[in-house]
Amino acid sequence: MLQNNAQLKSLIEKLWQNFWEGGIANPLTAIEQITYLIFMKRLDDLEAKRERDAEFTGEKYVSRFAGKFNVPGSTESIDKNELRWSVFKHKPADEMLFHVQMKVFPFLKDLNGETSPFTKHMANAVFIMPKASLLVSAINIVEDIFKEIEKDATEGGHAFQDIQGDVYEMLLSEIATAGKNGQFRTPRHIIKLMAELVAPQLGQRIADPACGTGGFLLGAYQYILTDLVRKKDPAKLSKDEDGFERAAISAVLTQKVKTILDQSFVGYDIDTTMVRLGLMNLMMHGIDEPKIDYKDTLSKSYNEDSQFDIIMANPPFTGNIDKGDINEGLKLPTTKTELLFVERIFNMLKMGGTAAVIVPSGVIQNSGKAFEALRKMIIEKAELKAVVAVPSGAFKPYAGVSTAILIFTKGGETNNVWFYDMQSDGYSLDDKRNKIAESDLPDIVQRYKSRDAKKDSDRKLKYFMVRKKEIVENNYDLNLSTYKEEVYEEVKYEKPNLIFKKLETLEESIQSGLKELKPLIQ
Repeated sequence: MLQNNAQLKSLIEKLWQNFWEGGIANPLTAIEQITYLIFMKRLDDLEAKRERDAEFTGEKYVSRFAGKFNVPGSTESIDKNELRWSVFKHKPADEMLFHVQMKVFPFLKDLNGETSPFTKHMANAVFIMPKASLLVSAINIVEDIFKEIEKDATEGGHAFQDIQGDVYEMLLSEIATAGKNGQFRTPRHIIKLMAELVAPQLGQRIADPACGTGGFLLGAYQYILTDLVRKKDPAKLSKDEDGFERAAISAVLTQKVKTILDQSFVGYDIDTTMVRLGLMNLMMHGIDEPKIDYKDTLSKSYNEDSQFDIIMANPPFTGNIDKGDINEGLKLPTTKTELLFVERIFNMLKMGGTAAVIVPSGVIQNSGKAFEALRKMIIEKAELKAVVAVPSGAFKPYAGVSTAILIFTKGGETNNVWFYDMQSDGYSLDDKRNKIAESDLPDIVQRYKSRDAKKDSDRKLKYFMVRKKEIVENNYDLNLSTYKEEVYEEVKYEKPNLIFKKLETLEESIQSGLKELKPLIQ
């Protein structure tokens, strides 16, 4: 994938460099502007594909680029076809800059109609391009990136959508630092693992209360479509680079399925830029009317409890919320966001709903009153199905924090908790995160699905079951090392008199060598 495509990597670095040299030094501003360009290109490509598909099947399709567009702030009305990437990219530099700023971008902002979340959150968006030459060079690089994606998709057999996701993630990684509200990007293979463990189904409502750019929502979306292919035509499935089954999703994306999916995903974030990026990310992947909104789900303004079947999340790990702002439904005696978010997720689930949540190691083992109260809640009021210990390097280079994935179902009964000690996620655990052959991910999915309290009893293995009673006795401690039996290899040492004899022989050899050297240095 992207890690192995030097040409794609080089093009993305060149794009960043151009924006930097063009005077846009803030990574967050640059990523927004680059996203707008990728969105313009992707929108044109998607519409062209839908037009071709409709022509082929004989179905009627009204393109987003059909009809006229009234240019805001003027009496001019232009053909929407003029707003397509494939048309305006041929204009002269200065004319193109004016055209994109004054016509194409206003058209994009109003793309889904006045009442859509996209239009609402794009209202204050600004297209910043200091000079025409930067726009021209950026458009050319984006064109080259898409050509390289198509080439990789054809020659490498990878799904176009997946490679595009990789490109977008590489851009997003520039803004994901651990220092910013404790947020950092969740690697896509970890998202895929979590989707496999909770197995979302078509028709279920899926949410992320701190969604960032929408990675978990996309992971659930792609799992659902792959699962539809698995049920309909399993021969079309193939293993991706992380060992997970994947399929070309267009095969099952009928209008009926699309309508259901458009209503299935809900995300919230407290960063307006992230909300915009998340909306565009989902739209670029085929979800036309994504529901991502600006909202602090820990605050008093949030009131959507017991609404969701599946929640996948990696909420911010650091930070505190003002006590007066905390939602009345959150009962834990704390202001720590990493605890309150897990309680929020529990409250958001319907009875029988399942969550997969990444938490820092403190949540599973800290002895503080609020920490223990949270663990008690998910063991006593839910079925805590699994605790997967994730190696600390999995989130590098953004953070070296040690984490775990919790899988729990609201309203179920915990009898045994399944633990897995993930030692390799398929990538080197240093800042470079190069792909390696060893990966526990497929094993985790297989072992989790076939977990058995009687069979999974050997605590010397990577995976094992622990009875609820034992966990309760340990103050609800969910740290894997509390229960794992370490395997110690017996080291056999030679007898002292034999070691002494070897030392004497070594001493004699050194003395002999010194005698030979002495005449040479006199």
